Amino acid sequence: QVQLVESGGGLVQAGGSLRLSCAASGIIVSINAMGWYSQAPGKQRELVAVITSGGSSNYADSVKGRFTISRDSAKRTVYLQMSGLRPEDTAVYYCNADVKVPFIAARNYWGQGTQVTVSS
Repeated sequence: QVQLVESGGGLVQAGGSLRLSCAASGIIVSINAMGWYSQAPGKQRELVAVITSGGSSNYADSVKGRFTISRDSAKRTVYLQMSGLRPEDTAVYYCNADVKVPFIAARNYWGQGTQVTVSS
């Protein structure tokens, strides 16, 4: 069974920084894209940033220039460095990964989420 475990959320003042981590575990053949999504209260979950196995990345317009996604394939871990945080960044942040396990086609997995709260 594949698990994605996030860490690094918390409470920070506006303008501050946080680094989120998400580690994949289980019997894994390969991991394709990995990404971060956010879900604020009363809103739909939306893409924040995604990075391919080759290292190409894409970001939501709202976080460009402030957030940086990276991954360590050997550690099966994806990171989200968040800087210049704003109160509107407050949300639960979910890790997502497209994972291939033995004998089964690649599928999407989600982490349990980590709360990020930015105070003004």
